[in-house]
Amino acid sequence: MTENYLLKLYHKTLKYPFGRALFSRMFAAKAPYFKTIKPTIKALEPNHCVLTFNKRKAVENHIGTVHAIALCNGLEMAMGALAEASIPKHLRWIPKGMQVTYTAKADSDIRIVAKSDPAGWQVGDLPVSVQGFRADGAMVIDGTITIYVSEKPAKKQA
Repeated sequence: MTENYLLKLYHKTLKYPFGRALFSRMFAAKAPYFKTIKPTIKALEPNHCVLTFNKRKAVENHIGTVHAIALCNGLEMAMGALAEASIPKHLRWIPKGMQVTYTAKADSDIRIVAKSDPAGWQVGDLPVSVQGFRADGAMVIDGTITIYVSEKPAKKQA
């Protein structure tokens, strides 16, 4: 199996100083809103992604914890990286829905983990598990992002 384009880029950038930061900025630029949390992708492989972002004023709410939407932004970015690193070449994906439960105050830096079932990459709905954790390991958000997987359309002959 040939490695996909995103995994190739990830492994290539890791060879450079600050490679994780470089890769994370490049990936976040695909959907510019991702840049608002200043994420770093710490691990990326098929069906698994881990990213982190720091608690700082720009992502805090009125009570000084990480804002719910910043957490959801992290969940969506981790899911997107996982999906791009996992999906077979003949398929495509689009987010269909997101369900989250806030389980504790997000009062520290955040680690997001996204996981999917390797057997799930076929046409139809695929639930991706996404969770966020505080620095002490406590879960602060638990979610599922459902993506719809479909066949890529046939390329038109010129």
